[in-house]
Amino acid sequence: MTALPVDWYAARAAGVLAYVLLTGGVLLGTLLAGRVRLPKWPTFAVTDVHRFVSLLVGVFVSVHVLTVGLDTYVHFSLAQLVVPGASSYRPVWVALGIVAAELLVAIAVTNLLRRRIGFKRWRRIHYLTFLVWAGATVHGIGSGTDSNTPWLRLLYVVSVASVLGAVTWRVGRSRLPAGSLLAPSAAAVLFGFVL
Repeated sequence: MTALPVDWYAARAAGVLAYVLLTGGVLLGTLLAGRVRLPKWPTFAVTDVHRFVSLLVGVFVSVHVLTVGLDTYVHFSLAQLVVPGASSYRPVWVALGIVAAELLVAIAVTNLLRRRIGFKRWRRIHYLTFLVWAGATVHGIGSGTDSNTPWLRLLYVVSVASVLGAVTWRVGRSRLPAGSLLAPSAAAVLFGFVL
């Protein structure tokens, strides 16, 4: 660790915050895809919040990568920050984080090209966000220096349970008849994430 470990703390904080925001974005996207109506929140407002959260994910992933690059305790070269498998520090787990970040950039580019590539193709590509989230989850658990702390373990458990619950709800909703009582389930999943 450096004499003043600000970069190390910033890297950890940015990584955890990016993960929390990514989980929130995945939950919001899953609920939007399921056409959930939230009381007092028009759909366009929820969509705007989803977009803003997604932008914040990009910001905090960038801060995470930049501060990891600045940290002198475990030195990462530019190549080790962008080439999966080039790092000697927990290479598999770091590689998963790099792949997830690069896939996130690719998805962001398709968001900018949404009108050109068409909605159906964009939506199929957008499903890769689940791979980004899964890669980020495994990256955090495997390479995070705090992954054995109770608070971070709880965060991972709640995040995984929330996303799995939302996906289960979304898949189940598409197979159940209209008018079933699934909106309360979605609210419970979102509430579970907030806890």
